[in-house]
Amino acid sequence: MIVPPIETGTPKVWATFACNMVSVAATLRNRIEVSAATAILAAGDLVAVAAFVVIGSVGAHQGSLSNMSQMAGTAVPFLVGWLLAAFLGSLYTEDARRSVLRAVSWTIPAWITAALIAQVLRWSPLTPDSFSGIFLLISIAAGLVLLTPWRGIAAYWFSDGTWH
Repeated sequence: MIVPPIETGTPKVWATFACNMVSVAATLRNRIEVSAATAILAAGDLVAVAAFVVIGSVGAHQGSLSNMSQMAGTAVPFLVGWLLAAFLGSLYTEDARRSVLRAVSWTIPAWITAALIAQVLRWSPLTPDSFSGIFLLISIAAGLVLLTPWRGIAAYWFSDGTWH
């Protein structure tokens, strides 16, 4: 879509806009590599976060999987948090899976960030949930137990067995 210039005779506005759009596209390319490996990582991450929510929900509700809408409501802040943290941490790049050590060392702060973002979202008026320090600690530990091995195994596989 072409937008008319803000005022007549200001090609600098268009040049600045075009440069900014190129900058945004370059930033996205630097933080998310479009590849089969990225798709596999994203799918595995989705499974790990979903497993975290299901296991937590079943544990908190004495083995019941009956309230799927509540589980979805719990999952959304964590998925949003993970996507933001993974994007900011460039976890969907070849560099992030270059070795097992790198994958694990990048995953840990990203998940901690994701859990913090999720707690802020749960605290916001967007969800009926609230902030809980205990839940934050549990979610950090449980998420790391699921994401760290997955990311390490994936990095080992994608890097042809490179540990460090």
